[in-house]
Amino acid sequence: MAKLLPTSTAGSLPKPSWLAQPEVLWSPWKLQDEGLTEGKQDALRLALHEQQHAGIDIVSDGEQSRQHFVTTFIEHLNGVDFEKRETVRIRDRYDASVPSVVGEVSRQKPVFVDDARFLREQTTQPIKWALPGPMTMIDTLYDGHYQSREKLAWEFAKILNQEARELEEAGVDIIQFDEPAFNVFFDEVNDWGIATLEKAIEGLKCETAVHICYGYGIKANTDWKGTLGTEWRQYEAVFPKLQQSNIDIVSLECHNSRVPMELIELIRGKKVMVGAIDVATHAIETPEEVANTLRKALQFVDAENLYPCTNCGMAPLPRQVARAKLDALSAGAEMVRKELEK
Repeated sequence: MAKLLPTSTAGSLPKPSWLAQPEVLWSPWKLQDEGLTEGKQDALRLALHEQQHAGIDIVSDGEQSRQHFVTTFIEHLNGVDFEKRETVRIRDRYDASVPSVVGEVSRQKPVFVDDARFLREQTTQPIKWALPGPMTMIDTLYDGHYQSREKLAWEFAKILNQEARELEEAGVDIIQFDEPAFNVFFDEVNDWGIATLEKAIEGLKCETAVHICYGYGIKANTDWKGTLGTEWRQYEAVFPKLQQSNIDIVSLECHNSRVPMELIELIRGKKVMVGAIDVATHAIETPEEVANTLRKALQFVDAENLYPCTNCGMAPLPRQVARAKLDALSAGAEMVRKELEK
C-alpha cells in the first residue's frame, strides 16, 4: 500500500436503527430471514460509503453482519451450546452469562466468507476483515469439555486458520485478529497465546494484524481503566514476543489513554495501527488532536509503517459521532502526511 499513513478503523461501526437498536452491544436484529440478509448487506454498503465519504483508505464491513465481535463467529461452530449457559469472569473484569463448550469444536462451513466476498465486490480499495483471536474466544466461553484454556485455544486457532485462508481467497487484504485478552493474561500470552495466533495465520500470504486494546467504551471497561494508575504499561509485557512473531501489523490504543507512547519502540519493525480516536467518549477529536497523536507515534515508528486508526470499535457510539470521528481521523492524518511530504 503505497499511500503514506493509510487510515483504517479498528473494527465495528454503529448499525443503522432499522437493523438493530443503536448504541447497544449484542442488540437483537429487527429483521428476519431474507429481510435480515438483505438488511445486513444494505448496512454493509452504508458502512462502506461512510468510510469512503470520510476518506478512510483501508475499509471494512464495519461488522454490520454480526451482533458481537466474538460470539457471532462462535455461533457458527459445532461443539458450543448457546442454551447451556454459565456465568464466567470476562477479561478478569466483569461477570457475563456465556455459552458452554460441550464437545469437540469444529467449523462445518465458512462464517464470514460470503460477506467478505460481497464487500470485495463493492470496492477496489484495500479491505480489512476482523476475526476474534483464540485467547479472546476462550475467555468468552465456559469450557466444560477440554477443561484447558490452552487446548481450546489451539483448537480455535485451527478453525480460525481455515476461515482466514478462505477470507484471503475472497479478496481480503488484511486479516485482523482481535485480542483484548492479550492485555490481561500476560503469562498465558507469552507461554502459548502468541503461538496460537501464529497458528491462526499459518500459510496466509495477505497481511495479518493483531488488535490489542482496552475495550469498547462501556462502563465495565472504563471502570477498569480507572484502576490502572497513571501509566498503562500492559503492552510492555507482550510486545517483545510480538515483535519476534510473524504478525505483520499491531493495532493498539493510544489517544486519551495512559499508554506511554515509547512502548511502541518495543515493536520496532512492525507496522503499527495507532489508535488516534478515543471510542470511549462522544467528544469529537479535532484534526489537530489526531495529528498530535500521530506525531508522537512517529518518534517510535517509521512513517511508512504507521497506519492511523481508531482505539477500538465504535459500535456503541451514535452514528453521527462515529462519522465525525472518521472525518477527524482522515483530516488529522492528511495534516501529518503533508508535513512528511515537505
